[in-house]
Amino acid sequence: MRNQSLTAFKEPSLLQATIPLLVLICTLAGSVFLFGEDSSYGPNQIALWVAGAVAVVIGFVNNYRWDDIEEGIKEGVSVALGALLIILAVGSLIGTWLLSGTVPTMIYYGLELLNPSWFYAASALICGIIALAIGSSWTTAATIGVALMGVAAGMELSPGITAGAVVSGAYFGDKMSPLSDTTNLAPAVAGTELFAHIRYMVYTAGPAYLISLVLFFLLGLNVEATTTSALKLETMQLELTNAYNIGWEMLVPLLVLLYLAATRKPALPTVFFGALLGGVWAVIFQPELIEELADDGSAVASLKVVWMALTDGIVVETGSTQLDSLLSGGGMSSMLNTVWLILSAMTFGAIVEKIGLLQRLISGVLGFAKSTGNLIAATLFTCFGANLLTADQYMAIVIPGRMFREEYEKRGLDARVLSRTLEDSGTLTSALIPWNTCGAFMMGTLAVSPWEYAPFAFFNWLTPLIAMFYGYTGIRILHRDRAPHSPIHASS
Repeated sequence: MRNQSLTAFKEPSLLQATIPLLVLICTLAGSVFLFGEDSSYGPNQIALWVAGAVAVVIGFVNNYRWDDIEEGIKEGVSVALGALLIILAVGSLIGTWLLSGTVPTMIYYGLELLNPSWFYAASALICGIIALAIGSSWTTAATIGVALMGVAAGMELSPGITAGAVVSGAYFGDKMSPLSDTTNLAPAVAGTELFAHIRYMVYTAGPAYLISLVLFFLLGLNVEATTTSALKLETMQLELTNAYNIGWEMLVPLLVLLYLAATRKPALPTVFFGALLGGVWAVIFQPELIEELADDGSAVASLKVVWMALTDGIVVETGSTQLDSLLSGGGMSSMLNTVWLILSAMTFGAIVEKIGLLQRLISGVLGFAKSTGNLIAATLFTCFGANLLTADQYMAIVIPGRMFREEYEKRGLDARVLSRTLEDSGTLTSALIPWNTCGAFMMGTLAVSPWEYAPFAFFNWLTPLIAMFYGYTGIRILHRDRAPHSPIHASS
C-alpha cells in the first residue's frame, strides 16, 4: 500500500532540496546575530520550525499529504526518544552528584594535578576530568576554564594555547561522558546503544587526546614555575572544603556508574540508578549542606532537598561566583531546553527526509563515496559543513546522521561507525568556528577568538583526521556481520 502511494509523489528538484537548507542557514544566522550565546535557548528552535514549515510546503507541492509528513515526523522523533529519556535522567544525576559531593571531589583532586611546570597539559587533563564528570564542555569552560585562563594570565602564559588546552580537555570529557547530550544524541540518530558508542569512540578519541597531552607538555617545557598564581587554585580548593565534605568515598557513585557501564548494563536505568545513589550519598555524607539548603533539619526536609536536586538541581553559595556557577545546577528540568532543541532538530530532519529532500542532496555525495574511506570522509566533511552553515552542533549531528544512515546500513557497516564519525566531526569541529554557537560561547567565555585557539585545540582536529585515517586503512572499522562480542579489527 505504501509503495502504491509513493508513485504519486514527485521527485524533488535540486532547487527544492536546497531551499529549506538555505532558509535554515539564514534563520540560524539571524538567530545567532540577534541573540548570540542565547540563540540555543529558543531562537534556534524557531529557526528549525520555520525551515521545517518551508519544507512542508515543498512537500505539498510534490503531492505529499500532511498525514504522510506527520507519520515521518513521528518516526524521526521516535529515533531520539531513548536519548531524550537518558538526557532527562542525566539532569537528575548531575543534581544529586553536585549535592553528594561527587563532582566537587573530582574537581578538588583534579586541581591537585596542576603544576606550573606542565600547566598546558595539566589544564587539558583537568578539564577532561571535570567534563567527564559533569558531561558539559560549556560548563567546564565557563568555570574551571575561566579560572585557568586567569591563572595563565597571572603566569604570563599564552592565552591561545591555554584556551586550546581548555577546549581540548573539555570536549574530550564531554565526548566520552554518558552525561553529555551530544554523546547521547549521536548513537540515537545512528541507531546504536550509548555505552557501545562510547567504547567504540575510544579508538579515535583516545589516541587524539594522548597526542594532544604530549603536544601541550612539549609546549610547556619552557614555562617557568611560579607560586604566586597557585594561590588562586588553593583558594578554590579551600572554598570546596568549606562547602563540602571532600574525600575519596564521595567517588563511589562514579565508580558504581562506571562499573555498570563497563558491564554493559542498559544506559537509562544505569544513569537513573546513579542519580538515586547520589541522593543517598548526599544524605549520608553531606548533612551540613542539606541542612543549609533545607527549611529545617528534619528527615522530611532532607528528603525534599534530595527530591528537588533530582527535579531542579541545587544552588550552592560559597562566596565565589565562579565556584557557585560550577557547583549549582542540574536537575531534570535543566535538560528541558536541550530536549526542546533536539526535538526541533529531529522534526526538521524527519520532514526533509520524508519528502525526499535529503536523498536528493546526498545522491551527489554518495556518487563520490565509493569506498568506505570516502564514505567516512564524506560524513566528516558534511558534519563540518553543517557546523559552518547551520552554526549548531546538534544540526551537524542530526542532518548528516539522517542523510548517511541508510547508506551505512546498505554497506554492512555497524551503526557505531556512523555514530562515532558523527561525533568525531559534528561535535568537535563546532568549537573551531567563530559563528557557531559553540565557538561563539567559547570566545565569549574564554575571551579568546577561535581563530587564535583553534590551532592549539589539538584534540578537536586530530580526532577527525584519525577517523579519516581509519576509514581509508580499514583499521577499527566494524561490520554488522561480526559477532557482538568479537574483537574489533580491520575489515577485510
